[in-house]
Amino acid sequence: MSTLDSKIPEGPIKDKWTKHKNDINVVNPANKRLIDVIVVGTGLAGGAAAASLAEMGYAVKAFAYQDSPRRAHSIAAQGGINAAKNYQNDGDSTYRLFYDTVKGGDYRSREANVYRLAEVSGNIIDQCVAQGVPFAREYGGLLDNRSFGGVLVSRTFYAKGQTGQQLLLGAYSAMNRQIGKGKITMYNRHEMMDVVIVDGKARGIIARNMITGEIEKHSAHAVVIASGGYGNVFFLSTNAMGSNASAAWKIHKKGAFFANPCYTQIHPTCIPRSGDFQSKLTLMSESLRNDGRIWVPKNMDDVKAIRDGKKKPTDLSEEERDYYLERRYPAFGNLVPRDVASRAAKERCDAGFGVNATGEAVYLDFKSAINRYGNEKAHVLGIHNPSGAKVTELGEAVIEEKYGNLFQMYEKIVAENPYKTPMMIYPAVHYTMGGIWCDYNLMTTIPGCYAAGEANFSDHGANRLGASALMQGLADGYFVLPYTIGDYLADDIRTGTISTDSSEFNDAAKEVADRLEKLISIKGTKSVDSFHKRLGEVMWNKVGMARNAKGLTEAMDEIKQIREDFWKDVRIPGGVNELNPELEKAGRVADFLELGELFAKDALQREESCGGHFREESVEEDGLQKGEAKRNDKDFTHVAAWEYKGDPREAVMHKEELEFNDIELKQRSYK
Repeated sequence: MSTLDSKIPEGPIKDKWTKHKNDINVVNPANKRLIDVIVVGTGLAGGAAAASLAEMGYAVKAFAYQDSPRRAHSIAAQGGINAAKNYQNDGDSTYRLFYDTVKGGDYRSREANVYRLAEVSGNIIDQCVAQGVPFAREYGGLLDNRSFGGVLVSRTFYAKGQTGQQLLLGAYSAMNRQIGKGKITMYNRHEMMDVVIVDGKARGIIARNMITGEIEKHSAHAVVIASGGYGNVFFLSTNAMGSNASAAWKIHKKGAFFANPCYTQIHPTCIPRSGDFQSKLTLMSESLRNDGRIWVPKNMDDVKAIRDGKKKPTDLSEEERDYYLERRYPAFGNLVPRDVASRAAKERCDAGFGVNATGEAVYLDFKSAINRYGNEKAHVLGIHNPSGAKVTELGEAVIEEKYGNLFQMYEKIVAENPYKTPMMIYPAVHYTMGGIWCDYNLMTTIPGCYAAGEANFSDHGANRLGASALMQGLADGYFVLPYTIGDYLADDIRTGTISTDSSEFNDAAKEVADRLEKLISIKGTKSVDSFHKRLGEVMWNKVGMARNAKGLTEAMDEIKQIREDFWKDVRIPGGVNELNPELEKAGRVADFLELGELFAKDALQREESCGGHFREESVEEDGLQKGEAKRNDKDFTHVAAWEYKGDPREAVMHKEELEFNDIELKQRSYK
């Protein structure tokens, strides 16, 4: 085991980023044209990075497995993006955003990175407004804000429930400008299969043309991995079905350490699963918790009556409802962080109070908000003593303006009108805070290989606050990587074009071809999805919201068995040299079957409850925090970065000790 060097600059935290930018090397504009950069992934982090690097003069090659960068999963983000502009005049500041993010991550983030994130957050909003992103505005013309879980101010900028889509279109338009100028060469429908290391440096990738099946060699002076997270290791998640961990896992197997794989976020506001046939889950924006109140019936008789269809939730009076978040966390109420809200929902459902047929659902109710907004609107319109129906009509119109597309989406999926009856929600796997380890410059442990956005282990610690994924992805792509990558590339201005006709490229291409041939030749009896589902069940039941040593140990053995069965009995129809979605899926599931075991191994060694990682052996026994997660700062204030050694359980852990000089480590309380 070694101690990792994060390359955090010296000096006061507020000066680190400014000083670092002044100290690092830069590349002359004329020399940038001589340097190639590969960007894998074209979501917010990858799209922003590709557009920015090309604008600066680098020759960029961008790769997306979708048919267009517009289909990146960043498009699915709904609720908003954080920035410390203090437009609401409620006391927000760079420091407060920094503090909330470190606290929300349960003090498992790198302080210097998080402060930089807060520092550049305002620039992101300015950049996106200049690109034409249609953020919501309030009556005075300023951009509007709403609040999200885990904070006491309103700092979340939004475009209805389509914030990710609008931000992605902004990055995509910036990319298109560079594609049109010939600065970006776009490779749609290409999947990265491996990274190529030449003389110890990342010098290119092997990609598969997903239309023809052709294996291609692409060289560059640096490689940026911005391929998203690994939530689909659980099979059921809020991620798009194509979202995968393969690009990150491939560089891990070539020397990039994988950090904190057990840090996964469970989102509290998802549409509950309706049966075993489902292939994904649907997210409802956390912004809904601004106005929705979460509850279950107080009495078990009411729970049974609702499940049997003898009662409707609207039949229950206020006194018959348990607004459990407001009861347990009076200071934050329904706006506690995601991990706290998710555990609380699971606790109520495990106790038997779940309100749907599976027993895995709680209510998200907008009746109070509709009445409040309706009365407020009536007052503005000069309507005195409005009828109840009029108040409801006016209030529903306000809610529709704020959340209309989300309500429409819910009604299409569930076939119930959420204006008239409470939504049903339940926690689901969402974002992954773990990922490829990188230093302050976003470089991995492979020289010349960078990780950006959700693909890196990032700035979120053990739990991500809502609306900070978009912030981090765009910060990395627009305002961090374009500075830091120059420090490395300054040494490559005389290198010249990297040849793909070398033993390193040829060996890597052959290795990829052999692996694909091995997969296709198994000719087993079971589908790829059947193995993915088996993995997902083990992950959710034993490595999910709540974990214990016995279950994690069992999970490692069970995942190993599933992996062995996969390589003996998977059936992949079709051939290698053609369009073959099942072959693509098989390669990704093979990677998940290795990652899942490392995930469980990491969870097993982290003997504390922290953020989204709840260990049943580590819980507060008494006092105000009784029943809450018990963190262990003495033994686990570190990043666990794993080195690949051929088998997940043989992986070697390296530590990056976390220092907290600007924020005091203390019990995370939202009561």
